[in-house]
Amino acid sequence: MKQGIKHAKTPRNSRRWLGLGLLGLLLPLPKAMAQEVPAPDPNGQVISTMPALLGDTVRVRLELQPDTLVAAPVPVDSARLEWLRTPPTLRDLVGDRVGCFETDAPHQFNSSVMAYVTLFTARNRSYLQRVLERENLYFPTFEKYLAKYNLPTDLKYLAVVESALIPTAKSPVGATGLWQFMGPTAGDLRLVRDEWVDERMAPEKATEAACKHLRYLYGVFHDWELVLAAYNWGAGSVQRVMRRTGKKTFWDLYPHMPAETRNYVPTFTAIMYSMKYAEAHGLRSDKLRYQYAEPMDTLGLRGRAFDLRRLSRACGYDDSLFLTRFNPELRRAALPAGYRSYVVRFPASAAEHFGDVDRNTLLDYCQPTAELPRPLAVLPPRLEGVEPWVSKQLLAATAGPRAEDESAAPRYRRVPHKVKKGETLASLAERFEVSQSQLRRWNELPKGKALKPGKQLVIFVPMPTAAPSVPKAPAEALAIAAPKSVRPVVSDEEALARKEQAAANAREVARVQELIKQEKLQETRLVAIRQRQAIQQAAADAQARAAARRLAQTQAAETRRNEAKATVVAAEPEVAIETASANEEPANSGPYTVRRGDNLTKLARAHDVSVAQLVAWNKLNSENVVMGQRLVFSAPVEAEAVAEAPRKQPKTAAKELAAAPKAALSKHDLASKVHLVQPGDTLFNISRRFGVSVQQLREVNHLTSDEVKLGQKLVVPQS
Repeated sequence: MKQGIKHAKTPRNSRRWLGLGLLGLLLPLPKAMAQEVPAPDPNGQVISTMPALLGDTVRVRLELQPDTLVAAPVPVDSARLEWLRTPPTLRDLVGDRVGCFETDAPHQFNSSVMAYVTLFTARNRSYLQRVLERENLYFPTFEKYLAKYNLPTDLKYLAVVESALIPTAKSPVGATGLWQFMGPTAGDLRLVRDEWVDERMAPEKATEAACKHLRYLYGVFHDWELVLAAYNWGAGSVQRVMRRTGKKTFWDLYPHMPAETRNYVPTFTAIMYSMKYAEAHGLRSDKLRYQYAEPMDTLGLRGRAFDLRRLSRACGYDDSLFLTRFNPELRRAALPAGYRSYVVRFPASAAEHFGDVDRNTLLDYCQPTAELPRPLAVLPPRLEGVEPWVSKQLLAATAGPRAEDESAAPRYRRVPHKVKKGETLASLAERFEVSQSQLRRWNELPKGKALKPGKQLVIFVPMPTAAPSVPKAPAEALAIAAPKSVRPVVSDEEALARKEQAAANAREVARVQELIKQEKLQETRLVAIRQRQAIQQAAADAQARAAARRLAQTQAAETRRNEAKATVVAAEPEVAIETASANEEPANSGPYTVRRGDNLTKLARAHDVSVAQLVAWNKLNSENVVMGQRLVFSAPVEAEAVAEAPRKQPKTAAKELAAAPKAALSKHDLASKVHLVQPGDTLFNISRRFGVSVQQLREVNHLTSDEVKLGQKLVVPQS
């Protein structure tokens, strides 16, 4: 019984506890406990950092409150953080060393510079050690060209920043070489770039180009920090930021620059410090493989094909590409025939392997074993319904497109002409058988404006017209009239006869053209003869008029002399006038030297003759005269008559004066001559010429000094 009663009580207790558990589940949970219930993840599982309760499958995750630093992170400057991590003694030591640099290159010390100093001397020591191995190979070349262009020597560390002293370095954007030149900049600096050679990778040529570019940038900014920024970002970009912000220094523009340019100047300063104090930081070691420059020898190719691998074998190197390190600008290990002049560099110590081999034999050995690759020929575009351009081979095999259309042949020949003095548009048009409007249109000349001497003109001279076609034989006409699809069969004899007939036709055409040419020449000669005859006739008429005019003048002079015989006082001026006119006439009748500004029209008016007479008397081909040319103003027969007249005139005057009372004429008046001062004459030269003293000339002509003027008339007494 007790056992039965006991078993009956047990289910009652268990039911009591079960009811209490259900009641607790139905009651609402507290707010704090509700916040601790995690939200399920996308897969429907709930992850908790707390261990699971016994028999419980729900995991609880504790979340941080939103007022902690993790919920709202504060950004920290990496350079500032590195500055704070660096011991103060090391910061002060590096700052003192950088401040003691005696250079014009940028060397300002701050947290950004210290961050890169730590990078190169502690965290990434292997990078700077690889640079130190190549330092002695390239720095002497950099220093030579920097000194040549009067730039700071410490700018040599800029190549370390750009390429780590690797001449074949290439950036993702295409900058190449030790100094990382872009294509347009290299073109501006005259660095050759083609499929065979890229001179951006040539150490000496690229270094000299970099010095020129740095000198140009310094002339723009006059600040080396801005020069380095412009070298990386571009001068135009830096100038635009300066105009937009109004700032003038690099550190003022620092926040407005891209990240690469902001870090460029601090990197340069850190590299300069790290390489100068490499031993202090333990960067130099005996295990490093240092490279040094060695004496080099050269081999000029002069347009011959060349294979650098065969030269490497001739020099005794196992590596066939060993010499490419001395010629880094070669994009391939060979050069084609006909390439521009190129000089290959190789160590001078390797020349002993050549022995007594001369240059031609060495170049023959270095010929490429296989033909070098050539660029593919450009294919013409193929469009539907449009025929492509014909090739050169097809044009050479046929007569070409102009054989079908003769009217498309050029009808003019281009002739350059330089305008000479005296030439006009009308004379040029008549000379070249073209119109004046054509000359103006070809040379864009304004209408109504004269041509200037020395102007270069382009004239299109008409080509001779083709000879009329010879009537074809009936057999040829039938052959042409036949359909093109049927090709007539021509025997060898008939073909030979056709060739002979064609040759005969060509000879006949040539003979006709020669006759036409001779007729034109004959017509030109006749025109010239007619012009010459007209000029001679005009000269004869003018000579007759001049003779009549002189005869009238002589008669008038005789009349005046007869009237002057009455008084001796009136006779003395007449003698002086006649003597002066007698002396001036031979002077005017002699040769005349053309001066600046003279022309035939002006000279003809001055000497009372016509232009046609001057052309005929001086045998001129045109109406143009040049300075220094000698001209005469009388015909040959007339000149003799003029020469005789002065000789006879003094005799007549002497006879008339002899008839006058001798007491009225003095010895000085009987023996005197009038001289016209010429260019270069002085009173001393005139006295020596006529055998008198300077004192006599001054007394007779009432002169107060020895100066005479051009064209002045002097009375010269005769001894």
